[in-house]
Formats: sequence, C-alpha cells, structure tokens
Amino acid sequence: MTKKAVKTERNTLSRRSKIIELLNKQNDISISAMSKMFQISEVSVRNDLAHLEEKGLLIRTRGGAITKQPINFDLNLNQRLKRNYKQKQRIGKKAVEYIQDGFSIVLDSGSTTLEIARNLKGFKNLKLITNSLPIAELVADNEGVEVIMPGGILRPDMRSLMGSMAEKNLLNYYCDITFIGADSIDSERGIYTPLEFESSLSQTMMKIGKRVIVVVDSTKFDNDSLVRISPMEDIDIIITDNNISGDDFKHLSKLGLELVVV
Repeated sequence: MTKKAVKTERNTLSRRSKIIELLNKQNDISISAMSKMFQISEVSVRNDLAHLEEKGLLIRTRGGAITKQPINFDLNLNQRLKRNYKQKQRIGKKAVEYIQDGFSIVLDSGSTTLEIARNLKGFKNLKLITNSLPIAELVADNEGVEVIMPGGILRPDMRSLMGSMAEKNLLNYYCDITFIGADSIDSERGIYTPLEFESSLSQTMMKIGKRVIVVVDSTKFDNDSLVRISPMEDIDIIITDNNISGDDFKHLSKLGLELVVV
C-alpha cells in the first residue's frame, strides 16, 4: 500500500470514529452538517454512514443518521465499572497469576485492568507502566510497586492519558507483559475499540510487551466496534469468563493462543 493510500485510510478511519463520537454526544446529525464539518462531499458522507450502519454502529435516516447506541458505545469509566463486575473480579485475580516479582508490566486503562491492579498488594518488586490515573492512585501506597506514567493528554471520562506524547514515551520501555482490554472481540478478526486514538495507544502498548494478555469479559464477544486494535496472531493469551459461547471457545482454541476461562 502506498503512503498516499495509507494516509487516506487513516483519514477515513479517523473521520468515521469522530462521527460515532458526535452521535454519542448529540444522538443525530445531518449529512449536510457532516459534509461541511469534514470538508468532504455528501456522497463520501453517505459512504461513511453506509459502512457504519453495516457494522451496527448507527441508523441511517433520510437526511443523516441517528445513534443506535449499541452495547459497546464508548462508556465512561464509572459506567464500565458497574458492568459484569463479578466476572471482571475473577479475570483480574487470574491475570495476576502470570505476574512474578521482578517483572515489568503494562496495564491499559479500563475497568478490567483496574481489577488486576487491585490484586498487586503482595508484590515486593514490580514496575508498572500505566496510562490510567485510577490504577496509579490505587497502587500508589504499595511500596513494592514502582509506577511509571507516560504523560500525554488527559481523557476526563476515562481518567487516562492519551495521545502522541504518551505513545512516544511508551516506546522507551520494554516489558515482560502487556495487559490490554477491549470493547469488542471477534474470534476470527481480533480485538476492537470504538475510537482510533485508543487503538493507536493500545497498539503501542502491545509493541513494548514480550507477551500480550487480553482481559475481556464474555459480553465483549457479542459487540461490534469500529477500529481494530490487533489481529488474533499478535495475542498470546486471552482471559475471559465462563459465559463465553461454545463457538467462540472452539474457534479461539484452534488459533494456537492460550485461552483461559474463569
């Protein structure tokens, strides 16, 4: 793919991600407004809306689109914490079994990775890299855990640090394990998020980990999301709960990665 084609694809993904963000905020938007906002033709807008509707992320109307508000539209942290809490607790406890004293680990921001952080009290020599303010605060009084934060732009709804500064600083490190959450997981195609900037940061976190462990509750298998974080071949382990469907279990078990059900 040429540099021009790559740039065009990134611009398209970014624009579609922004359309979903707008709909989540205001519930509807017109084709003419989007055409002016993004400085593209109304034909291009219709193509974007057709693509997003096909993925189940919105409903097209005669003059624009309205939000479908699928299960996986981007929730703030407080909303995420309330969903499937018992399953996330089990996943968090299991994930800690892969960590040893002396390890360096990455914890992505999110409600499931926060459950991993709750179980780090027993460690005496651990380096933790995270972009999550709640995770950093949770382990701040643990003398056995050294916390490293990458900097960046604060995302208030998730209490996390994002952006190019965070990504650039993360590349200075190389860790034993990266723990990543996801808004959606397709057992054939990979893990997904609604927002492009989230995908970019998660990809950087995966690059700096010797092993990548994805922690997701089983409801994430029923979701659709816009932007792919990673294909399945870049993942070493998936930890999920015992409500995963038989079809997803069988498919993932054939891929060669380690599937852990709790």
